[in-house]
Amino acid sequence: MTTESYQLSSAQPLTEAYIHRTDSRLNTLFGYHSGCEQDWEKRANSLHNNSNTRASSLDVANVLRLYNKRMNATEETMSAISSLAEGSPVVIGGQQAGLWTGPLLVIHKAVSIIKAAKSASEQLGITVVPLFWIAGEDHDWDEANHTYVITSDQELRKLSVARPEGARTSVSRTLLSSDTWVRLIEELEQSLPHSEFKPQLLEQLTDMSKGSYSLSDMFAHMLSHLFGREGLVLLDADDPELRKLESPMFSRMLEHNDELESAYVSTGEAIKEFGYALQAEVTASSANIFLFHPDRGEERVLLYKRNGGYEDRKGISSWTKEELLQIAAERPQLLSNNVLTRPLMQDYLFPVLGTVLGPGEIAYWALTGEAFKVLGMEMPILVPRMSFTLVEGIVAKNMEKYDLTFADVMERFDARKEKWLKDQDSLAIAEKFGIVRANFEASYKPLVDLAASIQQGLAKLGDTNMTKILEQIDYMESKTTDAHQKQFEASIRQLERIRLALHPSGKPQERVVTMVAYWNRYGNSWLHNLLEAPYSRTGGHEIVYL
Repeated sequence: MTTESYQLSSAQPLTEAYIHRTDSRLNTLFGYHSGCEQDWEKRANSLHNNSNTRASSLDVANVLRLYNKRMNATEETMSAISSLAEGSPVVIGGQQAGLWTGPLLVIHKAVSIIKAAKSASEQLGITVVPLFWIAGEDHDWDEANHTYVITSDQELRKLSVARPEGARTSVSRTLLSSDTWVRLIEELEQSLPHSEFKPQLLEQLTDMSKGSYSLSDMFAHMLSHLFGREGLVLLDADDPELRKLESPMFSRMLEHNDELESAYVSTGEAIKEFGYALQAEVTASSANIFLFHPDRGEERVLLYKRNGGYEDRKGISSWTKEELLQIAAERPQLLSNNVLTRPLMQDYLFPVLGTVLGPGEIAYWALTGEAFKVLGMEMPILVPRMSFTLVEGIVAKNMEKYDLTFADVMERFDARKEKWLKDQDSLAIAEKFGIVRANFEASYKPLVDLAASIQQGLAKLGDTNMTKILEQIDYMESKTTDAHQKQFEASIRQLERIRLALHPSGKPQERVVTMVAYWNRYGNSWLHNLLEAPYSRTGGHEIVYL
């Protein structure tokens, strides 16, 4: 395996400034920095000294044992949970469940969590547990219900599953039938190219589907299969048993809700004053807590503070503060976090040494620093996730054939493709048609002028006529060029295959294509290459040649 580093822009100025420490004003928002070794020691000591402020590690571990066992956990994962029960800190990160795990970036996040935990363990001389937070409480079905594969015809195909009839509740509470899984696996089988690993892959997914009642379940089964040997621990944020342990924290969030709102608003204003855009909406009067409406099929509704109490967005239903506190105490499974309160809940449940985040997540976590302080907590170390591009052998070979660098593909592919085609034009088609076009205009323009001198109305007719003739010359050039380029159709297909593999739909590979495509082609070796690739606590992009 060979790798190569590449500077991939995150398009998040605030995140870039955090990673590279180019704006000292951001220190007031984040505190710790992932690239500072001393900060890892400081955070570890802080966690040790404040263990009594969190949920019981033993209780949390008991819940995780039950959940991970249901997802066919390995001995390594169960051992990691035992370490967690004894108070070991965690490196955590998460993602909403996606069909067939969604885009590759989900796998990159899991790899980053594992490698960050190992790195911290080596530095501190203690066990640091890698933990993946499946955001099963989210209700955005359209974000979770699809993925993309590259077919044997070298086409990008979208695979998706429709939301079953019912309330707009969480992904984990949206149940899928066994017939649905059969259909989805058949569709996947038809879409994936044939390979030596395909039969086993489909058999394993079929086995997983038998214990999967939701997208979250299948997502967890797949992550357990892929990373079980690495001791990755999984949790579903919508696990009702976990929710019971969150009860005290929901009560605190409700009791201090006005203070939390002020913290989010004031921090948002500071970020804007620094010249950065907000990456999460700070809505006035929002409680930043969702309720699974008990009278509307557990539809997930955001709570707003109005008229001395709490209401849903449209003001159809309302609750007093006391009623919500009672729900928090007796029926906490009806409550749910949003993007601004989830970091607080995460830190209440676990001794979080560091949290692995993507570029957009780091930008919106910037809003939460003061909210942590409101509840007597502190933000953990924010660890930028690694990103990767997988380059298959045939793609690398074609890149060499056409003298393309990775930067060429990512930044200027169309220009390089056109240059290559132009270089093949030994007939100088464009040049010769250009000469004809220029000669025609030079010869015809005096005739138009002559006609206009006889009758002024003929000037417009002459110009129109000249434009039509020029269009016909352009059309003939286009047809001639197309005919000439047909000689290079095989080369064009190879060039387009490079683009599709590395920059599909004009986006980085990790944001589009699912990992199943590589599992199908390479078995487990592709994942081994990712796990062995260089790692940095401040993130980065590695090109991994398979």
